This record gives sequence, C-alpha cells and structure tokens, in this order.
Amino acid sequence: MNIQWYPGHMTKTRRQIEADLKLVDIVVEIIDARIPASSRNPDIDAICAGKPRLIVLNRADQADPAQNRAWEAYFRSQGRSVLETDARSGRGINQFSDVVRGALSEQIARWREKGQIGRPVRAMVVGVPNVGKSTFINKVARKKSAKAGDRPGVTRGKQWVHVDQGLDLLDTPGILWPKFEDEATGMNLAYTGAVKDEIMDVETLGCHFMALLGERYPQALMDGYRLPELPAREEGENDAAWGYRLLQAAAAKRGMRISGGEVDTERMARVLLDEYRGGRLGRFTLELPEGM
Repeated sequence: MNIQWYPGHMTKTRRQIEADLKLVDIVVEIIDARIPASSRNPDIDAICAGKPRLIVLNRADQADPAQNRAWEAYFRSQGRSVLETDARSGRGINQFSDVVRGALSEQIARWREKGQIGRPVRAMVVGVPNVGKSTFINKVARKKSAKAGDRPGVTRGKQWVHVDQGLDLLDTPGILWPKFEDEATGMNLAYTGAVKDEIMDVETLGCHFMALLGERYPQALMDGYRLPELPAREEGENDAAWGYRLLQAAAAKRGMRISGGEVDTERMARVLLDEYRGGRLGRFTLELPEGM
C-alpha cells in the first residue's frame, strides 16, 4: 500500500508537541475504538513520557462493547486513565472533566497545599487525523472552537480552548500519522475511512474486509446480508479469495448484478464499506490488545 506519511509535517508537529509539553499537566490522546492500535502513533508514548496520560476511546458506540472493556483494561494496565466516548452523539463527554481531574488528583492536592487554589488544569489533546479530535474538543467546550474536517491536517497551529473555570485544552495539529510498519495498520485505516479509498482498489479492500468479518463476526455478516450460512473457507484459501466468495454471496443476496447476470462485487464492496462506516452492520473492533 502506497500511503503518504507526511514526514516533513511529522517532524514539525513532533517538535511543537515537545515544546508545548511544559505548558500542560496531562496529555489526552484520542484514538478510534474500532482500531485502537492502528489509530495511534507509537511515537506519542516516547514524546509524552513522564506526563500523566488519558486515553479517549472515541467512536466507542461503533466498536464491540466486549473489546472496549478489553482495551480499557489493557491501557489501564499501562498506567493510563481511560474514557469511552462518542464525540458525535456526545456520549461520555460530560465525564471528561471529572476523569481528567481524577487522573491528576495527587497533583491538584499538591497545588492546594501550596495555596494554588483554583489553578486550572491544562490538558494537551493529541491524535492522528480522522479520530474525531476536533469534534471531541467542540463537544467538550460546547461550542465550535476547534476546526473539524475530514481532511488530514485541518487543525493548523496550536489553539487554546477554554472549557470551564478549571480546565483549558491545548489543541494540536492532527497530522501525526501512525507508523505504517505493517500492512494491517494501513488496511485498518482504509476500512474505517481514515485514508482515502483511492489508496487501493475498493474491491480488493472489500474482499479483505469480508474475510476479516467472516473470521471475527460471522453472525453479523449472515444477519446483515440474510445469508443462511457463509461459504466455508477452503483449506489453504487466502483472505482475498475467501473474501471474494463472501462478496459474491452477499451481492447475489442483494440482487446486485451487471449485464450478463454476473454479480457486481465492486458495487457490493462499496456498499459493505459504507454500511460498516455508517454503523449499520454492527459494532466491530478490528484488532485485539497484545496477548489476546
């Protein structure tokens, strides 16, 4: 997969985050609950080492509830605080201030001992493009203060956002991409629409995604496309081949055919991805925590 990594912007953003760390008390990292590993840049751990951390599992309403709990436990085991949210609907947003203050309870107690009563907590918000960072900030601040958009890098420069008397957020540019160290990361970002569909052939993407769902969530596929059963995976059959047969079965059931009566697998692939991204197929988490 030929995915542009914006190395120049990466360097600039990293320097800005490193410089601004001294201004904040905690780092809030927004990730996509459907792809918690693929939607974060591992460099964040190194850049923000030593600062208290809060992981926000955004779009949790579209992820598998059981896997949300598994990922929460995983991040807590690493010493992170965790909050599940859905920035679009606002679910979980009202808990944000309390969770931030809870993560900094010892620090806040020290401020009080020093007479720094009423000192606001300052939090830096980081996240790769398309995890809903700007939408999250706007919901928290109850106003359109952060610029939201589907294009990578819509947030430009740093912006302070006043939430209430006790909390200020520092928004950072959303151009810190994950490291594409393996193809699975790129595929997961493509499934969720975080990278443009033009990056790879949509039918190929649909085949791989069908195979993934067939392996992890077979009942959801059968229910969503009214299939009495899924075509069995043949011995030695790779994901693309099995996924193609799953696409064919779903397309046939939906009556998607081209001239000559052949099933329209390309159209079916687009429908599959649209229905998944719109949350109409079900709640799926596409990757598991390490060791699971």
